Amino acid sequence: QVQLVESGGGLVQPGGSLRLSCAASGRIFRITVMAWYRRAPGKQREWVADIPSDGSTNYADSVKGRITLSRDNAKNTLYLQMNSLRPEDTAVYYCYARVQTSLNSGSDDYWGQGTQVTVSS
Repeated sequence: QVQLVESGGGLVQPGGSLRLSCAASGRIFRITVMAWYRRAPGKQREWVADIPSDGSTNYADSVKGRITLSRDNAKNTLYLQMNSLRPEDTAVYYCYARVQTSLNSGSDDYWGQGTQVTVSS
């Protein structure tokens, strides 16, 4: 019913920047929150940042000050601008959205397939 497609990952040198995008499509009545998670090699998936529908943002301490999250509600698209990247930021980044598909329905959780970010010299 709802698809999340991430883009923008790749290989970047330490100190470099990347911008990830996540486009939501399908049967969408309202997206209550969008977020990014990541899974580093050998580690569990961890929350990176989220942005509720009111536009406020929340960041993990590990990335605070280095990333900026924004959301285009008209396009149902989420952006993650990452600066001053470090090798420890290397991970698969997953987009998440909590979506209400109709006026009378509850909300469900949706995930993208993930996009690889590698920070290495």
